[in-house]
Amino acid sequence: MNIFSKIFGGFVSSDMAIDLGTANTLIYIPNRDIVLNQPSVVAMDKRTHHPIAVGKEAKEMLGRTPDEIKAVRPMKDGVIADFEMVETMLRGFIEMIHKKSVFLRPRVIVAVPSGITAVEKRAVRDSVEHAGAREVYLMPEPIAAAVGVGLPVKSPTGNMVVDVGGGTTEIGVIALSGIVSNISIRVGGDEMDDAIVNYIKKKYNLMIGESTGEDIKIKIGSAFPLDAEEKMEVRGIDLVEGIPKTIKIGSSEMRDALKEPIISIITAVRQALEKTPPELASDIVDRGIVMTGGGSLLRGLSSMLSEETNLLVRVADNPIECVVRGTGIVLENFSTYSNLVSTIG
Repeated sequence: MNIFSKIFGGFVSSDMAIDLGTANTLIYIPNRDIVLNQPSVVAMDKRTHHPIAVGKEAKEMLGRTPDEIKAVRPMKDGVIADFEMVETMLRGFIEMIHKKSVFLRPRVIVAVPSGITAVEKRAVRDSVEHAGAREVYLMPEPIAAAVGVGLPVKSPTGNMVVDVGGGTTEIGVIALSGIVSNISIRVGGDEMDDAIVNYIKKKYNLMIGESTGEDIKIKIGSAFPLDAEEKMEVRGIDLVEGIPKTIKIGSSEMRDALKEPIISIITAVRQALEKTPPELASDIVDRGIVMTGGGSLLRGLSSMLSEETNLLVRVADNPIECVVRGTGIVLENFSTYSNLVSTIG
């Protein structure tokens, strides 16, 4: 049985918008707003192949499971890496929303990275069609984010959005309902976490897990010097002694650790600006850049981007919700925004 037929079958799913992200999955249902925001993680019993937990509960198991339990993040770089696990995860999420309902054929809009391949797009479409969805549409994440922020995407005025997600950073200059120039790079919050893990391993011979790396990023990570530098204790396994060890690290060190992924994002923004027509570039000078996505919450990232581009940069309110909220707005006003979405032939 196909992934989405198992997911949607047996549930009422009025039309829905899905942001199937590398770090978090969000679902929006018209007239109900955002009904789900959970980490894209699933835990499964290897012996029975039955799911044990999804979302937040499963994320707490990452790096802590015995041999018979597998906890994984089935999305990588904004696309499906493990179909079976994605199926299990999404079924669990839908069960959180709907308990006992009758199946209706929904119209579904899925936000996807602007840089994914035609094969990856067709995989999404085929899966949803086989589920019995009435209509399936895909929406580029930069446009979804722009709509979610409230930018005038239909006007001839240029608007620039930088969406820093878990697996990708999507940069788009949008005007007249289309993306005039865009760059999609597979660098985001995950790469920042990995950079911290690798830095601590190399400098301190200390092995930490990805969840610890994310925790460090949130607590003391920054892209720009802080008014008051911070420190925190980090626990891991000493690679020389093979025993648990505690060290203290500072926020200035984490800026060094995060330098490479941050430079990648800034370089991509510059490339998108270079590809932008002069008339739209002047609009961006006037209007600035809007940042969305969970990665935009890294302290100082907007300040660093502003300094490097000499443009006004602001972080949207509730940046993690912008993509799914924009997709939901399009779903609720489909006749008005139908030219923002596409099907794959």
